[in-house]
Amino acid sequence: MTTPTPGLRKRSGILRGDTINMSHGGGGKAMRDLIEDVFITAFDNAHLDLMEDQARIDLSALTARGDRLAMTTDSYVVDPIFFPGGDIGKLSVCGTINDLAVSGAVPLYLTCGVIIEEGLSVADLRTIVKSMKEAADRAGVKIVTGDTKVVDRGACDKIFINTAGVGVIPKHLQIDAGRARPGDMVLINGYIGDHGAAILGARGDLSLENNILSDCAPLNGLINDLLTACPEVHCMRDATRGGMASVLNEIAGSSNVSIKIKETAIPIRPEVRGMCEILGLDPLYLANEGKIIVVVPGDQADKALEALQRSSSLLGRESAVIGEVKDGPEGIVILQTTFGGERIVDMLVGDQLPRIC
Repeated sequence: MTTPTPGLRKRSGILRGDTINMSHGGGGKAMRDLIEDVFITAFDNAHLDLMEDQARIDLSALTARGDRLAMTTDSYVVDPIFFPGGDIGKLSVCGTINDLAVSGAVPLYLTCGVIIEEGLSVADLRTIVKSMKEAADRAGVKIVTGDTKVVDRGACDKIFINTAGVGVIPKHLQIDAGRARPGDMVLINGYIGDHGAAILGARGDLSLENNILSDCAPLNGLINDLLTACPEVHCMRDATRGGMASVLNEIAGSSNVSIKIKETAIPIRPEVRGMCEILGLDPLYLANEGKIIVVVPGDQADKALEALQRSSSLLGRESAVIGEVKDGPEGIVILQTTFGGERIVDMLVGDQLPRIC
């Protein structure tokens, strides 16, 4: 494996002023100072230090880990940009890592594209970039290339971030939404709805006091522990926008099966349940940023549950078996309610909470 030649320089403390202005996106010295001082200094790796327009990755580093490349991209426009348990920077890294990891891929490299509104404070930008670095380090990935744009006041809301990711899928894994089979069991790695509830509380529109934190976290460590113990996993998705209900509907539709879940088995914090009751929201549709739905063969459910609960990442301690895959009716998710009845859980129509991620 070859290592990129180190960059010629790395400068910090050179950015002038307390806020971002249009010159920071103009392609000249001010932009160079912004990139070097804020991004290069924070992310600090040999690929990025070269200051080229692309990252150059040794193919042998990829093929040594598997036989398929996984790629994903996502854009983040969350409001507010700082919320209990995280910020837009942490969210942008964790979300992209998780989209790779649920395929069974080992996440390796990320890109970072930022659109910054004129007037954003440099201090806030540094905090966001620091959060990105910390999340990437925790997940063992590198942010290796990026792009910066500055737009006029009012042209965007403070800052928007796009991250793309590259990972490698090991040869023995085959995980996708079309592989659920009757008799499979459905698991989740903990409390649902924390991210949606945290964002709603952070907006302050409803004057509801709570101490709910977003569950935003990189899940590749948890998923690695799961797949080490139970490589027979059939399906895995992170339950972000649209929540758990939407993911289950996607799996049921792709696999031409039905999924029956038990309301009493679903982990929900009392604070989240209470907020939903007050506002008329369904926690099954609330966004999560640290939760995965896992479908495994029935005889592997206990092994998978133990692996999640005992993961060194500590992100699966409240994991639970919440349901079972059935023959039909195809594409339908059924909830067995606390009172013993049943109702269909449809795919989310519209958006309960806009700009949630």
